[in-house]
Amino acid sequence: MNMPFEVPEQKQIRVIINTDAKCEADDQYAIVHAILSPRLKIKGIIGAHFGTRSSTGAEDSYQEVLHLLDLMHMKDKFRVVKGANHKIPDTLTPVSSNGADLIIEEAMKDDPLPLFVTFQGPLTDLASAYLKEPRIAERLTAIWIGGGTYPDGDVEFNLSNDIEAAQVVFNSPIHVWQVPKNVYDMVRVGLAELAVKVRPYGEIGKYLYEYLIQHNMKNGDRPQWPKGEIWVLGDSPATSLLLDDQAFDYDLIEAPNIHSDMSYQHKAGNRKIRVYRSVDSRFILEDFYAKLSLFANPQGC
Repeated sequence: MNMPFEVPEQKQIRVIINTDAKCEADDQYAIVHAILSPRLKIKGIIGAHFGTRSSTGAEDSYQEVLHLLDLMHMKDKFRVVKGANHKIPDTLTPVSSNGADLIIEEAMKDDPLPLFVTFQGPLTDLASAYLKEPRIAERLTAIWIGGGTYPDGDVEFNLSNDIEAAQVVFNSPIHVWQVPKNVYDMVRVGLAELAVKVRPYGEIGKYLYEYLIQHNMKNGDRPQWPKGEIWVLGDSPATSLLLDDQAFDYDLIEAPNIHSDMSYQHKAGNRKIRVYRSVDSRFILEDFYAKLSLFANPQGC
């Protein structure tokens, strides 16, 4: 990956990325960051749906991932599959997909390296995999970018696209690290900053910048977001927490019940999940910028 350092094998981890990549413009940054991080042994990338915004969301995301890999000249390097194209019908019924099957396949392997699955959209494929094969619960850790602010919860996009899947996961034994909305919103970046630190760096840097700018302009008529000169790279903690789990920046809490209005209800005695209070935006952004620069200019290594 043109990095000037190596990572000891004992420190490496297996990773599957589940991403609604075509929904907006921040998933792409998290995906590229993960690909450029030597600690992460990426075992597959799953294109996920993004609710009613597209009737072909999983296919759209799948094609977007392939496009990113093509721009990086890595099209054949990673396994890319499609996840479910819609939410689960209820909390007892999985949706079959190659994405759910990939999670099961990798989780059930006899491999000493720990497995993490990052979710940058809905939890559909994880819930489906668990409903099909409950034994995966103790064999992976899920990092989810989603859910409203604690303690009460609120409307949040990733959660809204499959509330039932989140209910399945939160009431399962699956190890969960949750990055709720108020925390992933901390990864604010200026468009001028991206013009200087992303756009100049190869085909992929140019695409990441221009695609985000297009989304910024396309959504200019929305009253609250975007704000004009900034964006939130809210999916990037899914990658950065694989590099450093920020051991003092989360709470272990009993997983709440999630209601249909996306509010949380305390559930005494339920298993505990990790819920982040903050993420280190400086590290997230600077590590990404440095790796992108090294990738685009390998002589700098």
